[in-house]
Amino acid sequence: MAHSYSDDLRLAHVLADNADSLSMDRFLALDLQVDTKPDMTYVTESDQAVEAAIRRTLKSARTRDVVLGEEQGQDEGANGPGGRRWIIDPIDGTSNFVRGVPVWATLIALEEDGEIVAGCVSAPALGRRWWASKGTGAHTGKSLLSSRQIRVSQVSDLEASSLSYASLGGWDAIGRAEAFAALMRRCWRTRAYGDFWSYMLLAEGAVDIAAEPELNLWDMAALDIVVREAGGTFTSLAGAPGPWGDNALATNTRLHDAAMAYVGHFPDQGPPDRSWTDEPEDDDAWEAEPDNVRAFEFTREPADEAP
Repeated sequence: MAHSYSDDLRLAHVLADNADSLSMDRFLALDLQVDTKPDMTYVTESDQAVEAAIRRTLKSARTRDVVLGEEQGQDEGANGPGGRRWIIDPIDGTSNFVRGVPVWATLIALEEDGEIVAGCVSAPALGRRWWASKGTGAHTGKSLLSSRQIRVSQVSDLEASSLSYASLGGWDAIGRAEAFAALMRRCWRTRAYGDFWSYMLLAEGAVDIAAEPELNLWDMAALDIVVREAGGTFTSLAGAPGPWGDNALATNTRLHDAAMAYVGHFPDQGPPDRSWTDEPEDDDAWEAEPDNVRAFEFTREPADEAP
């Protein structure tokens, strides 16, 4: 019988409720205190307050569990390193939070024995929340009792796909800027929804591919379980499953290999080929389709057909 994480998921919602209250209280505040970290990213008083509040609750409710957070690092818990670890990003999208853009969220995930088994993504300024636990599917709604199950799309051609990303600069840093640009040209639609939202739209079937070249574990852990339970695939750019790399490629599964062919990054293969192109090597590499006829499939996979 599969282990149930329902109690942990309920706790994640309680943590998210408290986080939403704290973060919304300071969103758009004229006196918001903003500092800069050594890596030149923003951190606000709200980042610190939300993470501290989550840690206090977990210390009481899950005394044996380890906690890893973006702002305060890892607390080894009562028994030291163990099989369960909560992974927290108090505000994913701090730059948006600082500028008054409502696209930011608190990310809460639970890892057990090296696998992300539950996660909650709460975006209070958007009035949205998403969550998932192992084997129970992915959901969105106001609460556990008021929700709907979500599924990835059935789009199977890059030319019919929608791609979302955060920014372009990081792709050059890992030597994949030209490859990523080529992927963008192949896709039907590209938008920079950014941060957590790209992946939640993917889980809902509104986006088919999401990718970022530079990420941390707390940026990805909660997103990973939601995408996978919605029927999608979440890997690093090197193809390793889960949020354990320094970057991410998430798709509706049908498009994963095709997208990986463009942006897959394998350091042991040496420096990238700067002459990389998305053009076929010969004129017969693919058959041209009539430019006035095209069938697009945007439907989501039914929940009862989950892989």
